[in-house]
Amino acid sequence: MKRWTIALSALLLCSVQGWSSPAAGQTAAAGDGAAACRPEAQQQQPAASQWQGKRVAILGDSITDPKRVGTDKCWWEYLSESLGFTPLVYGVNGHQWNGILRQAEKLLAEHGQQVDAILIFAGTNDYNAGLPVGEWYDEAPAETEVAGPSTTVRMHRTPAMTSETFKGRINRVMDFLKSNYPEKQVILLTPIHRARARFGDRNIQPEESFPNKIGLYVEEYVEAVKQAANVWAVPVIDLNSVSGLFPLNDAHVRYFHNGETDRLHPNTAGHRRMARAIQYQLLAFPASFE
Repeated sequence: MKRWTIALSALLLCSVQGWSSPAAGQTAAAGDGAAACRPEAQQQQPAASQWQGKRVAILGDSITDPKRVGTDKCWWEYLSESLGFTPLVYGVNGHQWNGILRQAEKLLAEHGQQVDAILIFAGTNDYNAGLPVGEWYDEAPAETEVAGPSTTVRMHRTPAMTSETFKGRINRVMDFLKSNYPEKQVILLTPIHRARARFGDRNIQPEESFPNKIGLYVEEYVEAVKQAANVWAVPVIDLNSVSGLFPLNDAHVRYFHNGETDRLHPNTAGHRRMARAIQYQLLAFPASFE
């Protein structure tokens, strides 16, 4: 146990100092954490972890789109390099959670069960569009058996399956994934903070200090994604907090595409920071259940 603790400490230390660690199949000898972080060791990637060699589907919007909106390299590219998994990327610029369902359907059609885990990073476009948050469940009276035996009528809830609300859209996606991928790991990521973006006269998006057109602030959508983790029994990575990205502060312009016109999309430095935050979270979760 002691040797395992020391080796794990060396692995995490390397990740902090060099964004890398001993190569797959190699473990630092007990008591040799410094050796594992020498330059020659740091050049050996990816880090040995449960994610190495896995096939990971990535669903999302412009921040995930392989066309690389506002960046030269996406967060999932850094992440796949550091953890050694194969990314299957379906993110599309502008997609809301109803688009995530289409991405999931495409994933199933193209890869079937040949995927180990699914990451979903979406929600900021639903906020910007002014989509109602809605409720998780529809309720109606229904008869159920109780002790006796006898029957009684109580309120009965079922997931709200509607594309007209944010929670309804999440329900539709999660029901699809739970039904078609019962043995796969599914992880949600909350939207990051956002500030003003101006992509043209017909596409001006105020900073999150303003509510959307129906009077809701972005944190209501962030909170809904976190709630979805409990509703559907999946992990959530609260990237809104753990990424540390805060574009409303001018000092954080360094992490975004353009301080004057686009504080919505992280730049290369922003994606690198996101990836580092996600990496440490993923190390706490199983990459598969098979």
